[in-house]
Amino acid sequence: MNETVEKIGAHEVAAWLRRHPAFLKQFPDLALTMVVPRDDGPTASLASYQLDVLRDKNRELSRRLADLAANAQVNERLAVRTHQLTLALMKQTTAADTLRAMAASLEEDFAGDKVRLVMLQPVAGLEQAPWLQVIPADSPLLGSFRDCLADGEPICGRLQAEKNTVLYGALADTVQSSALLPLPGVGLIAVGSHDPNRFYPGMGTLFLRMMGEALAVGLARFTHD
Repeated sequence: MNETVEKIGAHEVAAWLRRHPAFLKQFPDLALTMVVPRDDGPTASLASYQLDVLRDKNRELSRRLADLAANAQVNERLAVRTHQLTLALMKQTTAADTLRAMAASLEEDFAGDKVRLVMLQPVAGLEQAPWLQVIPADSPLLGSFRDCLADGEPICGRLQAEKNTVLYGALADTVQSSALLPLPGVGLIAVGSHDPNRFYPGMGTLFLRMMGEALAVGLARFTHD
């Protein structure tokens, strides 16, 4: 008499267990004897393995929560500084003082190693300043800035050597990363850092945009037709 033996593969067993998740409750001795291999070789009971998985998930969630809390604190400080900068700009009584307040805030409150403001037109009462350049919009020096001056999109990261030279002159080699904020029709704001990781592509530019808009509005008060 021939007997047909049906072979059940691992996939069938796994599929059946998925359809019957309470199976091991009916056979607790089986649950205790099952072992689950780990990546590094040794084995552990199912309960121990599940506990390790939960601990790993908990550590990952804790890490993410800590990162979110740290980012929230950084954003709060930036929001306060940006608000203070806006108020300071609105208090100035001349375009020259507005630019001085902007440069001082970027150097002190925002800890810029090298702060540069490039204006497309001269500013009365501000002929010379170490952080200021006046370059006409049609100057060849601004050739590499044409696109960003047209679209007003901030740039963060390591700038091209040509841009660095225009902005920082003889100190260009000391600047490893920059935050560049173009203000169409007005000029450029650049904050350079000795740290190559201080400004990087993809970082948020919301507060940069807010500072640029505050400066543009502050200067517009002194524009006469």
